[in-house]
Parts: sequence; C-alpha cells; structure tokens
Amino acid sequence: MSTPLPPAAHEDFNVGRVVQLAAVAALGGFLFGFDTAVINGAVTPMRDAFGMGPGLTGFVVSSALLACMVGAYVAGILADRIGRIKVMVLAAVLFTISAIGSGLAFGPWDMIVWRAIGGIGVGAASVIAPAYIAEISPAQVRGRLGSLQQLAIVVGIFVALLSDYAIAEAAGGAANASWFGLDAWRWMFIAEVVPALAYGVLALTIPESPRYLVARGETDQARTVLGRVLRSGVEARITEIARTVRRESKASLADLRGSTGKVLPIVWIGVALSVFQQFVGINVIFYYSATLWQSVGFTEADALVQTVITSVTNIVVTLVAIALIDKIGRRRLLLIGSAGMFVTLGAMAWVFAQAPIVDGAPVLEGNAGILALIAANGFVVFFGMSWGPGVWVLLGEMFNNRIRSTALGIAAAAQWLANFAISTTFPAMAEFGLWFAYGFYTLAALASFFFVLRLVPETSGKQLEDMD
Repeated sequence: MSTPLPPAAHEDFNVGRVVQLAAVAALGGFLFGFDTAVINGAVTPMRDAFGMGPGLTGFVVSSALLACMVGAYVAGILADRIGRIKVMVLAAVLFTISAIGSGLAFGPWDMIVWRAIGGIGVGAASVIAPAYIAEISPAQVRGRLGSLQQLAIVVGIFVALLSDYAIAEAAGGAANASWFGLDAWRWMFIAEVVPALAYGVLALTIPESPRYLVARGETDQARTVLGRVLRSGVEARITEIARTVRRESKASLADLRGSTGKVLPIVWIGVALSVFQQFVGINVIFYYSATLWQSVGFTEADALVQTVITSVTNIVVTLVAIALIDKIGRRRLLLIGSAGMFVTLGAMAWVFAQAPIVDGAPVLEGNAGILALIAANGFVVFFGMSWGPGVWVLLGEMFNNRIRSTALGIAAAAQWLANFAISTTFPAMAEFGLWFAYGFYTLAALASFFFVLRLVPETSGKQLEDMD
C-alpha cells in the first residue's frame, strides 16, 4: 500500500533550493522578453536603413513569432524525449546565433531568417520554463514560483528597452554609427549574446525534472532531485508521480484526445487562455510603443524613455502578482485583470477616436496625451498583475502529467500564432485608425472576462498529480 501524499499546505521544503532551480529555469523567460522587445528601439532606423514600407516592417517585426510557434510546439515534444535541460541549452544556442545574425543583417529578408532562429528559441523557452518550474515546485508556492517566469519576461523586456535607450543615447541616435562602425540599432540586437550565453551555462548547473526522470525509469535520480527540494514525503511523491506517468510510451498528439476521440476540453481552455492573452494587444505596447509615441508627437528620446517607464511598471506589478497569486487564486486574479484592461483599453480607444488627424496621423493635444499615457500604463498594470503571470502559471499546472509538455506546447504555439496575428495587423489597423485597433483590444478584454468566469478552473493549492 502506498504512502499517502502530504497535503500541499503541509509540505516541508527547502525554500532556497527550490527558488534557485526556478530562477535558473526562468532565465529562459528573461531571454524570451529580451528577444521579443529588443526590436522596439530598432524598428524606425531599421525600416529607414532597409527602405521598408509599413507592410514589410510589420512582417519583419512579427515574423519571428511564427518561428516561436514552431519552437513552442517542437519544444513540447523534445522535452519529453531528450529532457527539459537539453531543450534549455538548445534554446540558448539559438538565441546566440540570432543575436549575432540580426546585428549583422544585410537586408529585410536575411533579418527575417535571423529573427526566426531566435523565435524558435523564444518558443522553446516559453514552454520549457513554466513546465520545469511547475514540476520542481511544491504546490503551496507553485503559483509564486511559476510567476518568476513572467517576472523574468518583464525584466528581460526592461533590460532590452533600457539597453536600446543607452545604446541610442551613446551614439546620438539609433541610426547613427556606434562601435566598430556598426549602426547603434545593430548593437541593440548583438547585446543579447551576453544573457544568451549565461542562460546556456547556468542551465547545465540544475538537475533534470523529477517527473521526466520517473517517466524515463530513472527513479533513483528523481528521488535524489526531490530530496534536495523536499525535507520529507519524498517517497510518497515518487509513488504519486509514478502512478500518473505512463512509462511505456511517449506523449503524442493522440493523448490530447479523450475517450470520445475529441480534443480534451482542458486543452481547448489552455489554447483559449493563450489567445486571449495576446488578443488584448499587450505586445503592441512592447513592439511598437517607441514608434507609436513618436507618431503622435513625442521625440525619439522621450518615446524610448516612456517605453522604459512602461517596462518598469510591468516589473512592479508582476511582483504584486507574485504576492497575490497563491493567496487569492488564479481565476480571481484573471477576472480583476480583465475588468481593468477593459476600462483602460476603452480609454485609449476613446482618446484616439477624439484626436484630430494631421498629415494622416492622430495628434494628442493637451490633456489627451497625458490621458493616453495614463491609460497605456494602466493597461500594463492590470495585464502585468493578472494575465501576464497568471496564464503561464495555469499552463504550467492545469494539464495532467501525461499530457503536460505536449499540451503546453500546443497552447504556447497558439499563443505565438495569436501574437503574430496581432503584431502583423497592428500597422494596418493603426493606419485605419488607432481607435479601431484599441477598440478591438477592448472587446477582447471584455470577452476574456466572461471566458474565465465560465470555463477556467482554479488550480491553486492542488498537487500536479491531482490534475484531471
């Protein structure tokens, strides 16, 4: 007869060790944020250097997101075949190649290739970090540790935008020549080499996921890993993991179907969570904000400063989410976020709808500019304290052991596809009217509220072995 698994609230664990493991895994989130945001400061000078129109510019910016979708899907499969750690190292290699290639790109088409290589790395990191953190974390702190992924993402965004600003300021402008005669905007991409190498080296210092090890039949090694995290209940946990992991075969797409042959409802919920996270338009703020604020009257320097302020705001509210997510639960946090995003996005849509059009672009006069900035940062506040970390935490824990990596890969792939759709269409929607773009995001925020209210399960406090 197996030893009963201790209730989540009574687990005794090594706090320092589990935080260390989660923090190293979350470095993938840092690269995720850095890689996707670093292009913000380079969009305008790169567009001018390569002579690109709005359509091609939008595709260069967002093309990496299609590769992210591929990376997320493949990583989910690879994680079950070669392990979580090897996928982390592979992602670090891809980030490094992309950073160098993007910085030395000759034109838009090879830039697309280099950005796509980085996109595969981003997609892989977006899957492997939340999966590993969820699998190594005790249940009662899993939400907070899972939120480290989002914290790392927003810190990565902040460092990317800050480095963009510093590099542009040092050169007197992003389009000006900098070190070794390369334009400053090219160094914005090359700067990613440093964190990419650090991620690869540090990933080799942490142990493999105990759930992967048990699935491979390496129970003794899994017992050793858990023994460094848990102070008691190791045997009970090993027993429960073994019960929920079928070792005789590997996970596949077929496992995502239930007895009726249809895709399991929980998989669709994960996909929908991912899509809603992107359809509210958060990445428009981080990909296009510098160009957006310049288009409505801000200088390049002021626009870059504003993007840095926005990213700092995102970091602060992510810390708020970490403090709340295990106390009030995932569902309540998402509902609060949806309501707040609906109000702030609606305010932005209203401001741009009222703005006079001069030379084809809206001009924010007087208090309108201040209101737009407040609303934009308010939107970041509500997203950062809820849907930013909440979705990644849910995706890391809502699927059972059998399908976790594969289902998370599918959900993350859907997220990148939605991200691509939103990022690619924004320039065209903005040309039609910024009020139209933000009006769409407002409706998505409203729909996300009712989706969570009706369909999203609460996973707070449950062991991963208890997920249906």
